[in-house]
Amino acid sequence: MMSEHCYSVGGFVLSVSLPSAVSPDILLPSFRPFKAGVSHDGVELLRFAARPLSSMPEVDVVRLLDDSDNDMGHIRLYSVGGGYLVELRSAFGGACHRMLASPDFSRVCAYVRWEDAGVGLVVSSFVRIAYSQAVLGHGAVSLHAAAVCHAGRAYLFMGRSGTGKSTHASLWLKHIAGAELLNDDNPTVRIVGGEAVAYGTPWSGKTPCYRQLAFPIDGIVRLVQAPSNRFKLLEDIDAFIAIYPGCSVIAEDMALCNGLYDTLVSLAGLVRVGTLECLPDREAALLCHNSLAARPSV
Repeated sequence: MMSEHCYSVGGFVLSVSLPSAVSPDILLPSFRPFKAGVSHDGVELLRFAARPLSSMPEVDVVRLLDDSDNDMGHIRLYSVGGGYLVELRSAFGGACHRMLASPDFSRVCAYVRWEDAGVGLVVSSFVRIAYSQAVLGHGAVSLHAAAVCHAGRAYLFMGRSGTGKSTHASLWLKHIAGAELLNDDNPTVRIVGGEAVAYGTPWSGKTPCYRQLAFPIDGIVRLVQAPSNRFKLLEDIDAFIAIYPGCSVIAEDMALCNGLYDTLVSLAGLVRVGTLECLPDREAALLCHNSLAARPSV
């Protein structure tokens, strides 16, 4: 028997079906703030189910598309007849889990080893992967960024791994009165009514910050470590290029790519985008804040 649980993330509805004996609050604690009631608003983005690995059907693998590592373990992405196969070899004991997805990731089924000690993180990671692709067709993108909110607006900090996104966000919290963390790793950015909006999500990296909040975006900043602090505003293609590396998309899938490109073009025209060459200090946070706040919103 399976039980269905609904969540609202980024204004989208996610249906997550689990074996009736599995508690969603225990398996997916970061999803609790995002529970949706029986009657909910929003577009149903995806239907996700988690089943035992032993029940996975045979699939015809076409080719390997990606082979990489992340905090969860080793991930392989394959194209298969009728969609995609994601294989995750968990960093928590090395157990292998798999997920089958429709071409637009609106229908997804994960086949997991329930005995794996890290199965909750695996299921959460699978939902995140599916979500990050499914939103691309709906004017939204899941960004690899740290996000803070201040005076009713959101500010997103991007950069290569180890650049100091979390550090810069923490500097805002420390030195800019009223600043709060919205999400430390994976906020959703969505174009709504001609405005760019940042949303908290159930995925926040190593910092537990799972907030069902949304704010209009006042700025997106790409951080670059440097011996001094300097802010530069970007426009048009330069703004697009600054945001693109923080996005997740299957490069071989033109439908997903076109959805992402359309969103980024709109985003670059709606939001102030800049680069901040910086040190991890108070002056960097103040320079970033003042450079964005000093200019009128687009």
